Amino acid sequence: MKKSSFIKLTIFIGIFALMLTACSTTSNEASGAEVIEEINDDLEDKTVEIIDARGKVTVPVNPKNVVSLDSRTFETLSDWGIKLLAAPKPIMPADSPYVSDHSVLDIGNHREPNLEIIAAVEPELVIVGQRFANFYDDIKAIVPNAAVIDLDFDVSEAADTPGENLKNGLKDATITLGKIFDKNEEAERLIADFDQAIEEAKSAYNGRDTIMSLVVSGGNIGFSAPLSGRVWGPMYEIFGWVPALEVENTSSDHQGDDISVEAIAQSNPDWILVLDRDAATSSTSDAVPAQDVIDNSPALQNTNAVSQAKIIYAPDDTYTNESIQTYLELFDKIAKTLVK
Repeated sequence: MKKSSFIKLTIFIGIFALMLTACSTTSNEASGAEVIEEINDDLEDKTVEIIDARGKVTVPVNPKNVVSLDSRTFETLSDWGIKLLAAPKPIMPADSPYVSDHSVLDIGNHREPNLEIIAAVEPELVIVGQRFANFYDDIKAIVPNAAVIDLDFDVSEAADTPGENLKNGLKDATITLGKIFDKNEEAERLIADFDQAIEEAKSAYNGRDTIMSLVVSGGNIGFSAPLSGRVWGPMYEIFGWVPALEVENTSSDHQGDDISVEAIAQSNPDWILVLDRDAATSSTSDAVPAQDVIDNSPALQNTNAVSQAKIIYAPDDTYTNESIQTYLELFDKIAKTLVK
């Protein structure tokens, strides 16, 4: 081959190789862009399947527009920095960040809620539960494109195992929220702390002392029966408490049952546990603190519990903040106090 022909051939091969490299680079760049676009699409469209009180529901992960109506979720959502567009402010703890945030619209209480506000904010997710569970179908109808989940669970005496239902219900709801808001590690830590608090409260109880649970509302003392009601009732099963008084045909009324203070005193409980309903629902000007009511009840003064100062008060916001954090605080208080 002539030298000139060889040089021309070499140049041609070099140019062809450069063309191939350029094509390959362009192709790789295009392929990389497509992969990134697919990843972004996956992130935007990522969903998770959860099981709520009504069955399986597909929910977007990290939804942007969120409404919560469930008092068992407010503190968890707030702690995790979840933005709410609307909430039932009249039945929320006064110190909840959502109550003071004017950008969070007020739906009103569960007796006469303004459901149109839910439709107006165009939510991706609506969390229903407890007081608002009866409005589930109405909410589904007004926001057909939203994921609506019902985190309610039954802790009434009719549930047969109210204690187990309370424990599992709080834990399941926490797991569900963790999946939805990509807070799985935070949810696991909460549940671990919750389980530990239960074990410590169990260990603190000697298995013999009699327990009397009360609800103070409007200055009146109401009997909160074992296994009945949302707060104290389930704990008799969880901790194996011996009730100081058992009455047939009790109810889960939020103000307690109509049992006379004299009958409560005659049962002579070793311990009295008190839920102050007014502390969660009234202003400081019109509320009568539960401790004042108990201290000023002549009938109770000679009971073992009062004379020995063996009284445990639930956190002030318990009636409107039945979150897993509230029970953690309460169980910790029980564990530290019952050992007296």
